[in-house]
Amino acid sequence: MAGTKSLHETTDDEHSPKSGTPANASAASLAAEQRITGLAILLGAVASIGGFMFGYVSGQISGFFDMEDYGRRFGQFNALTGTYDFSAPRQGAIVGLLPAGCLFGSLIAGRIADSLGRRMAISVTAVFCCVGNIIEISSSSSWAQFAVGRLVTGFGIGALSVAVPMYQSESAPAKIRGVLISCYQLFITLGIWVAEMINYGTHTMSNSGSWRIPNGLSFLWSLILGVGILFLPESPRFAYRVGREDEARSSIARLAGLDERAPSVNQQIDEIKAKLDEERAGAETSWYEIFTGPRMLYRTLLGITLQAGQQLTGANFFFYYGTTIFRATGLSDSYVTQIILGSVNVGCTFGGLYIVKKCGRRNALMGGALWMMVCFFVYSFVGRFKLDAVNPANTPTAGNVLIVFSCLFIAAFATTWGPLVWVVTAELYPAKYRAPAMAIATASNWLWNFLMSFFTRFITDSIGYLYGLVFAGCCAGLVLVVFFFLIESKDRSLEEIDTMYMLHVNPITSAKWSEDMVPASPASDDKQTEHMEKNDKQIP
Repeated sequence: MAGTKSLHETTDDEHSPKSGTPANASAASLAAEQRITGLAILLGAVASIGGFMFGYVSGQISGFFDMEDYGRRFGQFNALTGTYDFSAPRQGAIVGLLPAGCLFGSLIAGRIADSLGRRMAISVTAVFCCVGNIIEISSSSSWAQFAVGRLVTGFGIGALSVAVPMYQSESAPAKIRGVLISCYQLFITLGIWVAEMINYGTHTMSNSGSWRIPNGLSFLWSLILGVGILFLPESPRFAYRVGREDEARSSIARLAGLDERAPSVNQQIDEIKAKLDEERAGAETSWYEIFTGPRMLYRTLLGITLQAGQQLTGANFFFYYGTTIFRATGLSDSYVTQIILGSVNVGCTFGGLYIVKKCGRRNALMGGALWMMVCFFVYSFVGRFKLDAVNPANTPTAGNVLIVFSCLFIAAFATTWGPLVWVVTAELYPAKYRAPAMAIATASNWLWNFLMSFFTRFITDSIGYLYGLVFAGCCAGLVLVVFFFLIESKDRSLEEIDTMYMLHVNPITSAKWSEDMVPASPASDDKQTEHMEKNDKQIP
């Protein structure tokens, strides 16, 4: 129809701050326009099954080592005790090859996500988990085959650990982005808890069902994710970058419960377009520009440090070796203790979703690190100086203290460093560098995960509970890293966060920063004046 524009036809007047989105509209007011939709919640939940899969395979392995049939097939007979044990190298290899596979998977995940799209990358990498699971469950007497299966499974899970938060961060409305990305960590804790519950239900079985039943269920989680993700919309930022603007606009509107021409939708399209135009105006980028690009060395190293820091808080020390640790305190059924820790982990992660929504990233991360530091000090000194290592039953109070402060530590981790590190890393990088930068940051998480899982037995055999002092020192260092280097990003769009890093906004005062603080350049003033004069001439 003459004089009528199509729904997706864009003009400067419609999609600029001078029309569809007022120039003085704040990020907070535009975020408030967005609604919490069932589609956005479904997107966060289905994608987070990738986290559930990681938690499940991490939580089950600790219990396997105490199962009779698993020990008989893959352990070594101890003539002195008449039982089957696992040497430190063998146990370290079985546990450690999962994060080793995750390390390699995370490094290539960015390339897969950029080539196939975020959704298809998640679906394809779920297939690797299925293959690895088949290798594990078909193992009969070769511990090496089981370990190789965990390596293959780890490849898929490592790729998912990059692709899932990337997909969630690029798709979720700013209003609930932090909560949806935190669901990845929530589902990790749910996976750990479910694995522990299933282990508890099967560990008394004398046949291979004790470990094959919980192991075989991993296939189901992979299948649900691989198929379910295909029914969700593609990341609007990826869709726009490959030329599917109508799809990007529609996805943003549907996920936020808005009309396709709402101010919030217009602004996001404008910001995505501006960043993409800026990237295309420059030379073609290479992967190494995550270190050499504008303000990228700072952000890349920060992401690497935060992801490594999540491991160096010491949380997986409990999850990988929990049954072994608490058997040493004299508990008759260490599976029960693992379920207690897992329940605390899940319950407190729900609290973490509230903290992500209501509190800033910086304060939560600093407070959580200090809390965990105190817990490890108590854990280390009580375990070293008060617990009777030969006969723990002689010191029940010390054993109880270890359990209590382990729970307090898990509560701190689950509400802060567990969910928030995935959120912050997903928000940290500009679109053109997001895939490779997130890949290398997440790879640092898996590298330290592998190092801890492989060497923990050697270290604890040497220094025992004083190992906790290492983690306490790391937590203290992480407080300083967050205080001096991390910008507050709560309720801001990804493009606005990028602008803050480019402008060298002071992290300590970044919570108070507003785009209004950026003085308009003379060029932009001239352009605005020209635009206003043009509009005046068109008025009859």
